[in-house]
Amino acid sequence: MTPSRFAPPTEVPGLAARRIAADILDGVLHKHRTLDDQLEGAAAHPGLKTLADRDRALMRRLVATILRRLGTLGHILSRLLDKGVPTDAPRAQSALLIGAAQILWMDVPDHAAVDLSVRLVQSDRRAAKYAGLVNAVLRRCAREGQPLIDEVKDQTLDLPPWLMARWTTHYGDETARAIAHALSHEPSLDLTVKADPDHWATRLHGETLPTGTVRTLLQGSVPMLPGFSEGQWWVQDAAAALPAKLFGDLKGRRIADLCAAPGGKTAQLIHGGADVTAIDRSPHRVARLRENLGRLGLEATTIVADATDWQPDQADFDAILVDAPCASTGTIRRHPDVAWLKQDDDILALTALQGKLLRKSVTLLRPGGTLVYCTCSLEPEEGELAIASLLAAMPEMTRVPVESSEVGGLTEIINADGDLRTLPCHLPHADPRLGGLDGFYAARLVKS
Repeated sequence: MTPSRFAPPTEVPGLAARRIAADILDGVLHKHRTLDDQLEGAAAHPGLKTLADRDRALMRRLVATILRRLGTLGHILSRLLDKGVPTDAPRAQSALLIGAAQILWMDVPDHAAVDLSVRLVQSDRRAAKYAGLVNAVLRRCAREGQPLIDEVKDQTLDLPPWLMARWTTHYGDETARAIAHALSHEPSLDLTVKADPDHWATRLHGETLPTGTVRTLLQGSVPMLPGFSEGQWWVQDAAAALPAKLFGDLKGRRIADLCAAPGGKTAQLIHGGADVTAIDRSPHRVARLRENLGRLGLEATTIVADATDWQPDQADFDAILVDAPCASTGTIRRHPDVAWLKQDDDILALTALQGKLLRKSVTLLRPGGTLVYCTCSLEPEEGELAIASLLAAMPEMTRVPVESSEVGGLTEIINADGDLRTLPCHLPHADPRLGGLDGFYAARLVKS
């Protein structure tokens, strides 16, 4: 049978995944678009719909590996290129990064990594002239790359200097280096389960952490894992699951969850027996929150509103959770694009918003009520200093220190003031993929 002259040519397996990876990488590095925006929702890359689950997982891992090792990759390529990375053809730059990342850190045969990167530049009009260069450089990378990594293994090239300088100032050189090392590893999948974590740890070939989170190395499509469609668990980093635990017994309490989407903490509060009002300013994010709660069989009052302007009919909540927008530097292990999209100046703008949210939450809280404030940031301005400022300005608020029994006995994640402060280097494990936590800060206050 003669094929139709209108039929598209058969594409080399794996090339589409790498082409989309190159597009998304370009979106992060040159157009300052977040990974989440490019992977999900209405603005997601249109080519994702055409990828099989396996190719989609490969593409995501490829992009994450490059962003996680971007500084080291830059060092290696600068040593292998006489004239530097071509600046007139972004696809050539992406192809070099994609090929080198596969050769050095991923389970992809060297010849396949080289061949597909060459095909990637050949398919781009501006980059095609660099096909020979890409081929030669990546072959050298396969031979000489590991010694070049060893040259800089004691340096912290994979984080922007401004961020590393901040952490060194706030946490000391040793801890800052431990954080940087923890961020270089691909993290596990953390799940908050409704009940019987040991059962789900067995079913999902994982382990139960001291805090009750189930941690697994299973990869692939999350909706295909056992228990997802039945609403038995949701994806949530172990550190992110801790702030909601600080309310204690939730049964029958009226709680406002400000900045609630995508809903992991909201689900915890509802599952614990609270009557929850969940507020978020983004209609898209609230729609996602409702979808998530629907799968879990949980109900909340959901409101699209700016929490700083929100005026409820009954403003005397028993408890309020403020999961404030922040620089998200504590989530770099799961969202490596954050390191390259944020700037030092962003933190100042965010602290103003965090202060407004904190002051607003106090007005919504009844006397004797509990406020839990948290951010997924490693920056003290968005955590410790924000609470110090609130306590100085509002004497009716009093800190209630976190007890180690509330956080699985992990005393190292409680700071000198009694607040929660997790670091990516906490919870070490013999297998680095099973260790670590997102960087979180949380404080518990009571209104007198």
